[in-house]
Amino acid sequence: MARGGTMKTLVWILMGLLILGLGGFGVTNLGGSLRSVGSVGDKDIDLNQYARALQQEIRALEAQTSQSLTFEQIQQLGIDRAVLGQVIASRALDHEAGQIGLSIGDENLRRQILEIPAFQGVDGKFDRDGYTYALDRSGLGEAEFEAQLREETARALLQGAVANGVAIPASYTDALIAYIAARRNFTWARLGQSDLAEPLPTPTPEQLQEYHQNNLADFTLPETKRITFAWLSPDAIVAQVQLDETALRATYDERIDEFVQPERRLVERLGFADDAAATAAKAQIDSGATTFETLVTERGLKLADVDLGDVAQSALGAEGEAVFAAAEGDIVGPFTSDIGPALFRVNGVLPAQEVSYEEAQIDLRHEMAMGAARRQIEGEIDRIDDMLAGGATLEDLAKETDMTLGNVDYFDGVPDDIAAYSAFRDAAAALTKTDFPEVIQLDDGGIIAIRLDEVLAPRIQPVADVQDKVLAGWEALETRTRLRAQADALVIQMAVSPDMAALGLTAKVETDITRGGFILGTPPDFIDQVFAMQVGDIAVFDSFGSVLIVRLDAALPADDADPEIADMRQALDEQARSGLAQDLFGAYAADIQTRAGITLDQNALNAVHANFR
Repeated sequence: MARGGTMKTLVWILMGLLILGLGGFGVTNLGGSLRSVGSVGDKDIDLNQYARALQQEIRALEAQTSQSLTFEQIQQLGIDRAVLGQVIASRALDHEAGQIGLSIGDENLRRQILEIPAFQGVDGKFDRDGYTYALDRSGLGEAEFEAQLREETARALLQGAVANGVAIPASYTDALIAYIAARRNFTWARLGQSDLAEPLPTPTPEQLQEYHQNNLADFTLPETKRITFAWLSPDAIVAQVQLDETALRATYDERIDEFVQPERRLVERLGFADDAAATAAKAQIDSGATTFETLVTERGLKLADVDLGDVAQSALGAEGEAVFAAAEGDIVGPFTSDIGPALFRVNGVLPAQEVSYEEAQIDLRHEMAMGAARRQIEGEIDRIDDMLAGGATLEDLAKETDMTLGNVDYFDGVPDDIAAYSAFRDAAAALTKTDFPEVIQLDDGGIIAIRLDEVLAPRIQPVADVQDKVLAGWEALETRTRLRAQADALVIQMAVSPDMAALGLTAKVETDITRGGFILGTPPDFIDQVFAMQVGDIAVFDSFGSVLIVRLDAALPADDADPEIADMRQALDEQARSGLAQDLFGAYAADIQTRAGITLDQNALNAVHANFR
């Protein structure tokens, strides 16, 4: 039964895709003398079928990216080749089904057509006129559609036969479970800077110089571009902006809903089919027999699906008064709503808020002034561009406009205000000595023009320039070295007396830790290092300016009594079967194509692609 159910589901999915694909390219049939773009064995690759598949893929990609794509972009992404490959694979299966005599027969075809919802009337029965109309709108004849449906179903049976024949040996999942769910018990303690036997001494200049020389990579600046820029930001001229007080007040009045908000409620609403069901549900909640959350889950919903957010009383209509009379946490109803009888839960009470004009005008004034400053800068762009085109230097711009002259030694990651702008970073990265300055618009409404003065090769920073960084590095290394020495001495003592507490350590005991576990305050590879230990081993690991002393107490197998193990086993088995089935089917499809042979008509493909340009 499970196998039959799987096959029926697969067939329905394929039929659904076919029905969804009816609309579109068939309406504007390519026509002409061309009928196919090639063939696989004895099966032609229908020109319109390829065109429809390509159009569907393009529409899906555009919906996903929320942007319209040119066909040149589609080709650059390889979408046309991928779709052609999918159509070829489908026709190869159709060829194979024909070779082995696989067909669903007329009666099965009739039953499937009758069951397709797209061809049913309001009474739920097959509508002959609706069937003809739907196919006519799609540019398909009945014979063409039924032939496609036969092939789709036979293809699904063929795919199902390969997929359902896959079985994964239990030893495979056993091995994965044994690795993933293996457990470790261990005891560990941390030694930090406060645990040093004696304070760090003050380093001598020679020690700092030695540390600097031994870690030159940490004190080497990358290749750097010395850049001069002329910059104009809205902040630089906002003080010059004069605002009309009448316009400021008018803006407050227009946006009054932002500043004056009525009392609101955080509300969830769960609808029911009728009053009886809603009343019965409310009675169950009142008696304690169920909860609001349980009712939501039983309906196949999540709390996010019934959450109305924060709403004003007026937004709830007639039921608003009763909902707003409820206290936080109350469940009220059932009340009539636009989705039928419903229960309402109040999760929070938000008091009314009012920001007066006097309170709001400070932010409004700044917002409007910044907007005016951005517009003023935008109006200057053409003039500044013309000045640059006429030979003006950045120094000239600083003298004749509101732009400010500045310099920056730029490299990726430089801590400079101007480098916070992505437009500047992009322009600076591409800048060469031969580039002429031009206006670059910044994302805050400002503008900048830049010039490359010099490229500095990677260079070592002298100790005097990075003294604080050198000192911090020396102290970190010296601390780690001394803590390591103390930890190694303690490890020797633990071989005789394993009690960490007796040695003055604050021990932590961890049990049933799996490879996927994580312990706060330990490095990312800590658990991996623990799993590499043998029972009884004592090891010392570095960790964020401290060291960890770890003793492995036990190595345990997966806990088969844990219900999560059964779920994990099932998931791993399904994942492995799915992957193996895909690999087998890919090999099978490739073999079919090799045996059947593929021919393609490039002129026909070009004709299809021309319709997308």
